[in-house]
Amino acid sequence: MPLLVQDRVWLALLIASLHCYYYVGKASTWAPITMCPLLTFSGPDGETTWPQKYPFCGGGFQSPIDLHNNILQYDSTLLPLELVGYNMSTTDQLPLTNNGHSVRVGLPPTMYIRNLPFQYTATQLHLHWGNRKKPEGSEHTIHGKHFAAELHIVHYNAEKYRDVTAAMDKSDGFAVLAIFIEIGPFNPSYEKIFSHFQNVKYKGQKAQVPGFNIQELLPKKLNEYYRYEGSLTTPPCYPSVLWTVFRHPVYISEEQLLALETALYCTRLDDPKPLEMVNNFRHVQEFEERLVYVSFHEGNVPCKHLKFCKSLKAKTSGVCFFPVFKDKMFQALNPSLWKYKPFPAIHTKKFKIKISSDILDCKELI
Repeated sequence: MPLLVQDRVWLALLIASLHCYYYVGKASTWAPITMCPLLTFSGPDGETTWPQKYPFCGGGFQSPIDLHNNILQYDSTLLPLELVGYNMSTTDQLPLTNNGHSVRVGLPPTMYIRNLPFQYTATQLHLHWGNRKKPEGSEHTIHGKHFAAELHIVHYNAEKYRDVTAAMDKSDGFAVLAIFIEIGPFNPSYEKIFSHFQNVKYKGQKAQVPGFNIQELLPKKLNEYYRYEGSLTTPPCYPSVLWTVFRHPVYISEEQLLALETALYCTRLDDPKPLEMVNNFRHVQEFEERLVYVSFHEGNVPCKHLKFCKSLKAKTSGVCFFPVFKDKMFQALNPSLWKYKPFPAIHTKKFKIKISSDILDCKELI
């Protein structure tokens, strides 16, 4: 009989405890858990070796993943997220830390998310990026495409668990907002964090960031996102995360991205061999016969009636690129290939219909 998720969590905890000691501050503080020494994503101690010490890293429900049509399913019940307490006063001070594998901003418990199964309280945000020669450092990808960087805002299930430590190994413990970052115009909101990088260049260094509206770091359309159940993207890789990956990226300037890629080190100030903090993203993981639910319709036309082109095979489903057919178009379709029943709004292949006089041309898109 296969182990239940909870059983697998406790087994991993037992094994991981032999390799790493966690120090946790008081539940009322914002201090996150301190991980093992230097966490590496590449090289002899890179992510391919993580499962040796952290079994969950080689298990199921792992993140990040590639978001492609084969696994996407529209869900009309997904609601826009309601962010509470994100607009902070400039008199508030947020702790900024170089933890050796990312730069992290601690967030207060007055920040939380509504319109999720539980109320999730903010604990920290951090970034993932590539390097100056290959600025493709996002963890999640869309149709195989990397973005320049990715921001994660981490929340824990405060409705069920007393603190981050209690929540981190539970299947419903975390909710993470993932924001793609791409090169574009200068972003003054991101600069409120980036301008302090010189104070946290080396591992272990800390600084203070004046409070600001954290929501400005997110895309404007909070109602368009991907949703799936996955894991932490760093050891111990617990499958405890409800992911919300926003569809639209935010933009920072090329100079700001360069600062992110070059300003920080994953070694301490006194280390004789300093190492730049680059490529701190985990590669995409296998996604085993699960669905990613999306709050938006792919394609250009709202999906009302799903019908098939003549060239489609009987085993395939319809997609939302189809406009409403005219009566004459029905004659061009094989009735055995379509029925009036609810098909997935997103499918493995996209088709677009081009109408030229009486000719129906069904063309497959990538």
